[in-house]
Amino acid sequence: EDVGICLGDGIRKALGETKGIQRYGAALLPMDETLVSVALDLSMRPFLAFNVKLKRLRVGNFELELVEEFFKALSNHARITLHINLLYGRNSHHMVEAVFKGVGRALRQAVSYDPRATGIPSTKGIL
Repeated sequence: EDVGICLGDGIRKALGETKGIQRYGAALLPMDETLVSVALDLSMRPFLAFNVKLKRLRVGNFELELVEEFFKALSNHARITLHINLLYGRNSHHMVEAVFKGVGRALRQAVSYDPRATGIPSTKGIL
């Protein structure tokens, strides 16, 4: 959770006014037998939909219930809307890895510069 708070705060500060960015990002990520869907909006409206049912409680010494807590803190402190859906999978390690990589790819897309954008990516002019 603490790492999610720190990363979320850092993302929010790094984005500044959000001028010229794509704003939206999505990823459909396979990891062996697992498939994860991620969609996010750098909207300044924190929300997390975490639809991931893991098969185990731990991978090694890592408690898997902390994954949802991490993303809850990240979405709240980065102030993003984040939807994470495990479509299917069997191996908990692959599921968690696909979730993190999917969020990373969607975030990379959302923060990418859009040369066509002239201001804040909102019809209201504010996020």
